[in-house]
Formats: sequence, structure tokens, C-alpha cells
Amino acid sequence: MNGSRAANDLWLNAFTAQKSALAGDAVVCAPYLYLEQLRRALSPEEMGAQDVSAHQPGAYTGDIAAEMLRDAGCGWVIVGHSERRQWHAETDVIVAQKAERALQAGLRPIVCIGETLQQREAGQTLAVLSAQLAAVLQRIGAEKLSSGALAYEPVWAIGTGRTASPQQAQEVHSALRSQINGDDAAAAGRLRILYGGSVKPANAAELFAQPDIDGGLIGGASLVVEDFLAICAAAHT
Repeated sequence: MNGSRAANDLWLNAFTAQKSALAGDAVVCAPYLYLEQLRRALSPEEMGAQDVSAHQPGAYTGDIAAEMLRDAGCGWVIVGHSERRQWHAETDVIVAQKAERALQAGLRPIVCIGETLQQREAGQTLAVLSAQLAAVLQRIGAEKLSSGALAYEPVWAIGTGRTASPQQAQEVHSALRSQINGDDAAAAGRLRILYGGSVKPANAAELFAQPDIDGGLIGGASLVVEDFLAICAAAHT
């Protein structure tokens, strides 16, 4: 929940001037109010929203349907971000429903999963993540999930300045890919699994060098366009 029209213009001008130099894919996910601003500067493959309704279009005042996001020019949407789970009581089932609705409207979901510090310290990390992922796989399957992305965001590392070590993150990513492999080996190989815990220019290259870390879900660092571009560049070194 950041941004203004003036600040967004400055960010987009700087980003679009340099995006052609990036070797891989970068997607910008903005608050609903600013999607039209993104549309004037980015293609659907480069833009997304931060959330979507789990419902079909209809009498759900204040919600935004997947079809509306597609109509607004989005190609992607984030579902299940830890802040949605924490502050809006989104369950694993709701997150899976949102991923399904996104796919039905032609959007590619970025499905977020992650554990709290209390869960990590209790040795529950893989059990928590496995349950969150299983709900999505049961609803849409690995093949459809692979058309989007899976993002591992340790809740204890979001906006805290703390981050999992590259080895800790790789261990989790490897376990997630193994779980998906049990459902569909080909889809597991195609799926991009992103890391989303306080990624910064200083640690991005080491994180992205891990074999099962395919990119990042960037939060606070994305607000500074130079930092975001540096992180994007690190994914391709």
C-alpha cells in the first residue's frame, strides 16, 4: 500500500528506460488504483495486481474480480501474500480458490506461502509450507500452477531486514519442488519458485545462484527503482 501518481511516473520512467537490458522476466504488481498507470507503460506480461477476489463477478461490493484485472491489462496476480493471510484471515482454502479464479480469467497466479518465526523455531517450517502448498495443488494441480509461480516468503524475514541464508532458502525451495514433483515431475521442472524474504541488491545474486531459487518476490526494495533494477539484474548473472 505505497505509491502516488507522481511517484509512480518517476518509477516507471526509470524502469522502462532500462528494462530492455534485463535478460529475464520482471513483473510489476501495483495497487488496483494504479493499474491503468501501469498499463500505459507495460505489457500484460509485465504487470499484475496484488490480490484478487475468490468470487465470480457479482454482488461482492469492494472486491475486484479476476475478469476485471484481465480487462485492466493484467497478466499476473499475487495471491496468498502473508499480509493477506495475517490481516484478512485468508485461509489455505481461500488462497487456492483465488489461484483458481485467476486461472479461469486468464491470469497467471503468483501463489505465496510461508511460515512465521514461531513456526520456524518450533521446527514446523516444512509441515506448514507443505500444507499450504497441498491446498493449492489439490485445487488446481501442478500443471496449472506451473503456468504461474510459487513464492516462498518466510514471514519472519519480510520487512524485518532479516533473511534466510541462501542455504536455508535453497533447502526449503528444494523441498517444495520435491513435493510438486510427486504430483507432476514435468510441471515441477517448469515451475518458477521465487524467494520473498527481504531480498536486496546486496544478497540477491547469492540467493539467485541457488539451484532451486528461480527469482524473487520483491517487497520493500522494489520501492526504490534502482534497487529493483539491481535485483532484476542479479537474477541473470
